[in-house]
Amino acid sequence: MSVREIVQIGHPVLREPARPLAPDEVGAPATQRLIDDLIDTMRAADGAGLAANQVGEAVQVCVAEVRPGNPRYPYKPVIPLTVLVNPVVEALTAETFPVYEGCLSVPGLRGVVERAVEVRVRALDRDGDPLDVVVRGLSAGTFQHETDHLHGTLFVDRVADTRTLCTWDEFRRRHEAAFAERARALVARFGS
Repeated sequence: MSVREIVQIGHPVLREPARPLAPDEVGAPATQRLIDDLIDTMRAADGAGLAANQVGEAVQVCVAEVRPGNPRYPYKPVIPLTVLVNPVVEALTAETFPVYEGCLSVPGLRGVVERAVEVRVRALDRDGDPLDVVVRGLSAGTFQHETDHLHGTLFVDRVADTRTLCTWDEFRRRHEAAFAERARALVARFGS
């Protein structure tokens, strides 16, 4: 297990659709090391998730977790550690929520992305067992963001109004309080 370098916007692997893993690859030592490294790297960076593309490996593996007191996302609800292999995300509603997103591969920048407030996530877990969960509220955006990476999509591609793009400091200074209030209302509504 180790903390890996997170590749930045402009690196071609971030735009490369990731390869699905065959069932027999999931339990392989290399895949298990990758999963451990993704977890270590995400935690070291105080991220809410990390996809394999972000550490230079174009395979369909990502992790998500929000621990209590995460300094980057104090308004996000707790997400228990979740490992997704070959994830498929399906919106269960047309209702969306505007999320000020950021990304460890796009440092210092945030922008508003519309995310479905309820999604179904189907994948394999790190043991190769099927995972089929419904994720609601602000947490749904986290899973959509991470699986986007596996298709070569960054959050900046989904920002409809580029006037919402701002630095991390300007987000904190001008937008975080209002966004956190809307986020808390969404979390209260869905519990996540």
